[in-house]
Amino acid sequence: MTFEQGPYIQMAGLCEQVIEDKTGALSLIRVIDTITHTEARPDAPVDMPPVTYPMKMVIMLKAGRARGRHELKITPEQPSGEVKPSLTRSIHMEGEERGVNHVINMVFTFTMEGLYWFNVYLDDSLLTRIPLRIKYNRIVTQEAPH
Repeated sequence: MTFEQGPYIQMAGLCEQVIEDKTGALSLIRVIDTITHTEARPDAPVDMPPVTYPMKMVIMLKAGRARGRHELKITPEQPSGEVKPSLTRSIHMEGEERGVNHVINMVFTFTMEGLYWFNVYLDDSLLTRIPLRIKYNRIVTQEAPH
């Protein structure tokens, strides 16, 4: 499937918070493409421990000539290439200039450093990919004298 006549991606990304006003307009707070996890202690591990991070994925589409019900699927991919289970939602497209805004609350556990991808499919065709880099900052501190 090609998306030459819609739907069109207005925005796809990750952020920490979303505010929706009375008209349905969205404000995205702290848009992120990199997360740095820091461990600062005397026994800070050499490798990054698993870290759980809450975030929001925002996907805004304009219908174009797309009509009817479609399946929106998000498939996370780890830096190792391992694909995690998908999240699937139904969306309904109508009216050329009309759109759909999807705000997905996510709590994701990152198990390694590197570049994660969130692959976005519409009816099993890749629509876009959202990258997120995870970095680990290890600081070995001195123990306080007793």
